[in-house]
Amino acid sequence: MLSDIQFANPNVLFLLAMIPLLAIWYFRTNRERSADIRFVHSEFVAGVRKNLRTRLIQLPVTFRLIAIALLIVVMARPQSTSSIKEVSIEGVDIMIALDISGSMLAEDFKPNRMEAAKETALNFIDMRGNDRIGMTVFSGQSFTLCPLTTDHALLKNLAKGVSTGMVEDGTAIGDGLATAINRLRDSDAISRVIILLTDGINNTGAIDPLTAAEMAALFGIRVYTIGVGSSGLVPYPFQTPFGVQYQDVEIPVDEELLQKMAEITGGYYFWAENQDALKQVYDEIDQLEKSIIDHAEFVRVKDEYLPFLMLVLLLLGIELVLRNTWLRTIP
Repeated sequence: MLSDIQFANPNVLFLLAMIPLLAIWYFRTNRERSADIRFVHSEFVAGVRKNLRTRLIQLPVTFRLIAIALLIVVMARPQSTSSIKEVSIEGVDIMIALDISGSMLAEDFKPNRMEAAKETALNFIDMRGNDRIGMTVFSGQSFTLCPLTTDHALLKNLAKGVSTGMVEDGTAIGDGLATAINRLRDSDAISRVIILLTDGINNTGAIDPLTAAEMAALFGIRVYTIGVGSSGLVPYPFQTPFGVQYQDVEIPVDEELLQKMAEITGGYYFWAENQDALKQVYDEIDQLEKSIIDHAEFVRVKDEYLPFLMLVLLLLGIELVLRNTWLRTIP
């Protein structure tokens, strides 16, 4: 709310005590300089009345004295302050780095790993209403699907359209993490987090995953890594000339790598072997990142001297015009 006017240099206001002294000095000096005309009989002046010009002859000097007083106020720098009371909010900048490689089509999750990962990510977004959240995706290459935003509806619509095959296949975990870091490195949030979900082993990309993790640590970004997938053989769809055929295949996850990446950044590694476990992982991350940030009262100061300065110039201008025209005096 807007508070009362305050002054940056309040001691300057003591100069206002000079204004009455200046007024006394001026009027006394002016009286001494006035012509002393003596009349033999008072009847010569008894019928003389002061006209408007005579009554206002001291108006220019009055304007000057007011202008000097206002100039002193300007020198004291009047300021207004607007403040926001102390509040507590939950706010974190979060990037979700999602693996969209072909192995995410495995159907040990229903309907498959890809759709299960998207569903749990969307639920997590709903849980973090006060956060800025963005998403990057990676397979053989990585790109930003959505930068950090508070428009969660937009983010969710974009996430729903994610599918395998958007870029060349592979699992570039290092590149995926680096792309997410690039979106967070300039963030001034107190807490910056990357949630990296993958079901495979790093097998391509220009950046080593551990190097990317060290970059995240350098920027103060915490990384939570999630490995998804059931142990052993899992059903995987293959396109054949006769339609989709299923085979049981093994899709290993480099858990040791994901653990090291999380440890380097001060985060945690989670293993989700089924859909329920994946939901629990996101619930746990949600609880870990619900750090309350207390904001002390924020005060914004705005200088308010300009109206006073404009009034000073206006009064001096009027005084100058009057002194040289209608209220001109003969020295």
